[in-house]
Amino acid sequence: MKRFLVILLAFAALQLSAQDLPHFKRVVKELSSAKYQGRGYARGGANKAGKYLEKEFRRAGVDEVTIQPFTIDINTFCGAIEMRADGKKLRAGVDFSMREYSPGVKGEFPVYHVDTLNFDGDRLLEDLEKPENAGCLVCCDFWFTYRHRNVFSKLQKAGACPNAGLLYTWAAPIKFFKAYGEKVVDKPIIWVTPEAIDGVKSVKVNVENEFLKDYELFNVIAKVEGRRHDSCYVFTAHYDHLGNLGRKVYYPGANDNASGTAAIVTLAAHYARSKPEYDMYFVAFSGEDANLRGSTYFAEHPLVALEQIIYLFNIDMIGDDNPVQYCEVSDAGMAKYGLFEQVNEDQHLFEALNRGELAANSDHYPFAVRGVPCIFLENQEGSAFQHYHTPADNIKTIRWDSYEPVFKLITGFISHN
Repeated sequence: MKRFLVILLAFAALQLSAQDLPHFKRVVKELSSAKYQGRGYARGGANKAGKYLEKEFRRAGVDEVTIQPFTIDINTFCGAIEMRADGKKLRAGVDFSMREYSPGVKGEFPVYHVDTLNFDGDRLLEDLEKPENAGCLVCCDFWFTYRHRNVFSKLQKAGACPNAGLLYTWAAPIKFFKAYGEKVVDKPIIWVTPEAIDGVKSVKVNVENEFLKDYELFNVIAKVEGRRHDSCYVFTAHYDHLGNLGRKVYYPGANDNASGTAAIVTLAAHYARSKPEYDMYFVAFSGEDANLRGSTYFAEHPLVALEQIIYLFNIDMIGDDNPVQYCEVSDAGMAKYGLFEQVNEDQHLFEALNRGELAANSDHYPFAVRGVPCIFLENQEGSAFQHYHTPADNIKTIRWDSYEPVFKLITGFISHN
């Protein structure tokens, strides 16, 4: 009887240590702190976070840590960033932000508000040629400009039209992106909330940009050796984020994606405690917010043969509380998708798995298109999701609900595979 109790207590202790919520919270809190300035590129925050993760993986007890360097070209906004609308000061990151491929801009400009109800592309171009509209910033709803991009793309090019630039309206909370920042277009493009620009006749702007050429980043790859080396599992998450918007505003990225990064750190610690059947790789990518640059580089220069990967788990933005778990699965991964559903049902983890269409929206995609079985896990539409790509994605708005069920979903899949 005593022996049975000892075994039972040992099993309970193992279960408690399997998913380590305090460790998860500690890593998220660290990565989203001001020390790393949003884990961006211009001020070295991403690389500083990468060095932290290298040490964190070693503390987790992994067998090996490798640094994989690569370079990107990226546009940044870490200098002056000021905007006034009819004299009223707007808040960077709240009322306005910059399109990632915008040049810097300084001056005072009239605002031309596009008539979307009676829109005529030719008439718009004719209007902008009038003297009273010279040097204006053209203001329009972003999604409208996207639907009529054959017209509005001309307004970004020097010499094609005399406007000074564009104002894209976007409903609050205003977003900031980096995905297409590998170039700089001819004219400035500013995101602004409709409320901040409604009826405004002129704006005064001072925004500095810096284009970084061949900026050095790196992926951090940790390995836990298994009993077999012919195949492996791979766990991925991106640790970079948006960095700074001006000198004072930064994007903490607690949910996006300190949460996913912290999850693979705790998964590494979990598998380091006992010898797994297969080799386990834990890859923290940089450059994801710059159009999946780190994961694409790894897929093109893999440290493990892609055909040896049994399954790849990409974890992104799980710091939320939606009881339904969103996922995307590669074509090669669909053969075993039913096992995820079975594990979820058996362990009562999420109310459901909501499988969406495969897209190039996170680091699973470069592997999916190369035939690797993989799944992308992201907790969408919870109370924290609204804050992604805003300065409010911080330790106060993140939610901890999804960590344990995601952890159990992955480890349960592996144990039953």
